[in-house]
Parts: sequence; structure tokens; C-alpha cells
Amino acid sequence: MAGIGFELRKYLDEDSFTGTLKAYGFAGLISAGPWVLSILGVMLIGIVAISQKVGGQQVEQFTTSVTWIMGTSLILSGVLQLVFTRFIADRLFEGKDHLINPNLFGALLLTTLVSGLIAVGVMFMWFEESLAYEILMVANFVTLSNIWILVIFVAGLKKFKVILYSFFFGYTTTVALSILLMPYGISGLLSGLLAGHALLFFLMLAVIIPEYPVKDTVRMDFLQRKQIFPVLIFVGIFYNLGIWIDKLIFWTNPGTSEAVIGPLRASLIYDLPIFMAYLSIIPGMAVFLLRIETDFAEAYDGFFNAVRGNASLQEIETLGNEMILAVREGIFQIIKVQGITVLILYMLGPKIVAWLGISDKFIHLYYIDLVGVAAQVLMLAVLNVLFYLDRLRDAFWLTLTLLVTNGSFTWITLELGPVYYGYGFGLSMTLTAFVGIYLLSSELESIEFRTFMRPREISA
Repeated sequence: MAGIGFELRKYLDEDSFTGTLKAYGFAGLISAGPWVLSILGVMLIGIVAISQKVGGQQVEQFTTSVTWIMGTSLILSGVLQLVFTRFIADRLFEGKDHLINPNLFGALLLTTLVSGLIAVGVMFMWFEESLAYEILMVANFVTLSNIWILVIFVAGLKKFKVILYSFFFGYTTTVALSILLMPYGISGLLSGLLAGHALLFFLMLAVIIPEYPVKDTVRMDFLQRKQIFPVLIFVGIFYNLGIWIDKLIFWTNPGTSEAVIGPLRASLIYDLPIFMAYLSIIPGMAVFLLRIETDFAEAYDGFFNAVRGNASLQEIETLGNEMILAVREGIFQIIKVQGITVLILYMLGPKIVAWLGISDKFIHLYYIDLVGVAAQVLMLAVLNVLFYLDRLRDAFWLTLTLLVTNGSFTWITLELGPVYYGYGFGLSMTLTAFVGIYLLSSELESIEFRTFMRPREISA
């Protein structure tokens, strides 16, 4: 248990409606807040740009460019995210704090070089826009790729407040500067975005660096073969690509998208409903973080401390049962809260669509995406518990299921026609969540035996 768990427990221990409300509200802010801030920031820029009579085409080019660099930078950084976080976790467990910052600098240097080379190559081969646009796209892509490395690093240290505050100040700066530079068109908007991302990056870095000693400038120990868990590379890629592949398929299909700028395309029929549906993720993410960082984390620590200590078998079994109960209760709470959220938003669907001033043809796809997003929250909770239990092979199969089903189901629905759009995403997330629950249940059925008898998955 780290700081965030204690803070959440403090609110829950008040044993009042207000305390519970504070705990869920705080958990919702720190779990979904950064994502909401980034999306709302970009949306606000677009709304202000339109109100200031900046060309609608330039606004669409800006939002499409931002969406593409966010998605692709997440997929690219997924190669290193989990591997590096596991390396840091192991070094902290060993008490080798002096290796943290030098290897963080090494990871950021590697990310900068790789993302920079890829971005420059893509711009050279497929873009024929202004030099300013291409430079800003490369700079934003490189900065975002580094931000994702820092975000998962800071999240691994349980410093969720740092992430929330950094995103708040970063995107506040982005909105303010983008509005100020709006007369310069898309280059001005991207410049404001870059400034906000740079501030976000350095704010998180400024919090991390003082935490650990700096004895070396740059080290690449995390790239040593004995320090790498190859399965985590695949999990990182499969998860991020699996989340984005349905969007990429719709964007690259000429029948469901339109060219916006250079080779970048957008799908009006698909993007808006799924974005609206993703706003429903906040209650489920609040429950997810609250239950994982309080009840389950406490039960997990109790069980494995007993295993490493001199506890009797009866005590270990009792603590194991408490951990299983915490997992089941957490999953049940997520299903209940997210289910209620889906039901409420389903009933409000027509009013939401009317309020946004968009066609009621989007409602059907919006309903399907609501179910898919709810299942995604459940899948994410299960995946997180598998990481706690060090079940890397199960995490591999779960994320592979996500990637394969979301890609194949989405492609099938495209072939079937518009009536079936969205079902690929919804079915994929639902199936993946059930697969995750099955894998987790199999692990928990005999947690004591598996804990003592399973060999460590070094080569997993």
C-alpha cells in the first residue's frame, strides 16, 4: 500500500455517506481525470476555434492530427512501458534506488531517439504539408511518447495525484496558448499543444527526480537480457493496439472515413459515438481504483507477507480467502456501478444526442459502445489483478484475445454493413472480459498451491 491507498482508506474510514462520496470522487478524478482533461482540452480548443471563426477545416485537421499522434504514440511506447516499469519495481524491491533515475533518463533517451526517427521517416515519406506542421507533429509525437513512459512510471509508484495535477496544468496551458496562437491556424494550435505537453512532461519529471539519488547520468540496465520479461513487451503492444485497432480499421477504410490532412483520415460515423461512450468510464474506473488500492491491496499484502513470513498454513489459507473475497467484491462492485451508469446513459441517450445537436442515427452505435466500454473497465480490472499476482502468461493471452477479437470482429462488421457497426468493439470487449474472469478464477481457485509450487516466470 502506497500513499494513494492510505488516502482513499482515510475517506472510507469516516464511515459516512460524505466520506464514501469523497473516496469515490477522489478515485474517479485520479483514475479517469487525466484522460478526461486531455480530451476535453482538445475539444475546448476546437469549440473556441470555431467560435473565433477559425476555418472548420483547420479545426478538423488539428483534432485528427492530435488523435493520431495520441494513438500511435501509445502503441509505440507500449513496447517499453511495462518492461521498464517491471525493471523499476524490481530495483526498488532490491533497495537499489540509485539505479532509478539513470535508467529513467536512459528510457527517455531511447524513446526520444526511436520515436523521433519513426516520426521523421513518416513525415518524409507520406506527408507533403508545411514544414512548420511537420516539425510540430514530430515534436508532439516525441513528447507524447515520453509522457506515456513517465505516466506509467509515476502510476507504478502510486503517485496518481502527480499525474492528475500535471495533466491539469499541462492542458490548461495548452488551451490558453492555443487560443492565443489561434490566428496562426493549425501551426498555432499545434504549438500550444506542444507547450502544454512539454509542461506536463517536465512537471512529472520534476517530481520524480528528487525522489531518488542521481549518481549516473544515463544507464540502460533495463535493456539487459536478464532484466527483460519478453512477455511484457507483447502485453504492452497487444493492449494498446487492441484498444485502438477498431478505430484504426474505421479510419483506414475508405467507406467509413474521409481524408483530412496528408494520409490522416477520420471517421465521423464512428469517432463521435465511441468518444461519447468513453465518458461513461469514470464511475467504473473510480470503483476499480478504490477497490484495488484499498481492499484488494491490503488483502494482497497480508497474504504474501504471510507466505514470506512464518505464518501457519491455516493463517495463509484464511488470508488467501480474504484476498479472493476482495477480488470478487471488487469485480461485483464494478459490474454494478458500471451497469447502472450504462442504464442511465442509455435512457438519456436521445436527450444527450439532441443536446449535442448531432444526428439521431448515432444513438444505435452509442448504445453498443456503452456496453463495450463497460466491459473494457471490467477487463482492465482483471488485467490489473493478474499483474498483482504476477500472472504474466495469463495477461499475455488476455491482451492477445483483445487484439485478435477487436480486429477481426470489427473487420467482419465492416463487411456486414452499417447496421452492424460497433458490434465488433462491443463483442470483443465483452468476450475479453469473460476470458479474463475465467483466467483469474482459475488462478484464485488454488492460490496457495500455485503460490508455493509455481516456478518464477523469468523467461515468460
